[in-house]
Amino acid sequence: MRTGIGFDTHKLSENHQLWIGGINIPFEKGSVGHSDGDVLIHAICDALLGAANLRDIGYNFPDNDPDLKGIDSKILLKKVVEMIRNKGFEIGNIDSIVCLQQPKLSPFIPEMQKTLASVMNIDEESISIKATTTEGMGFVGTGEGISAYAISNLVKKSSQIISF
Repeated sequence: MRTGIGFDTHKLSENHQLWIGGINIPFEKGSVGHSDGDVLIHAICDALLGAANLRDIGYNFPDNDPDLKGIDSKILLKKVVEMIRNKGFEIGNIDSIVCLQQPKLSPFIPEMQKTLASVMNIDEESISIKATTTEGMGFVGTGEGISAYAISNLVKKSSQIISF
């Protein structure tokens, strides 16, 4: 079993969409990023890549690559899952938390779980998403930004040899 941790943060700004966990959240501000700015998917990607010792999301998908400008982060997550599976791992589980003052994310969490589980081809029960505020403190609390943390557990696929 291997464990990885991921973290991401993005500035919030008007005239941007707010993508979190693969879904668009209606809000007056959105994440600023080279891709669609999905902070949760980016943290999950880093956790998975770290557990498989495949560096990080910036190394694998650099923000100076014009082909990645505005890319849907679900595409990046799908590629990361393919990379870890090619290395012989399966996802055990993912636990994550999104830090955002507004809007409240609780009503959107089941749809995020369904979306992410579908992208990764895992059971919805294998992905936990929590949301919290920072009680008005720091860049998250003032509404300037959003951050997310994720931890993943990978299990090495076994290649059993049966001899008779």
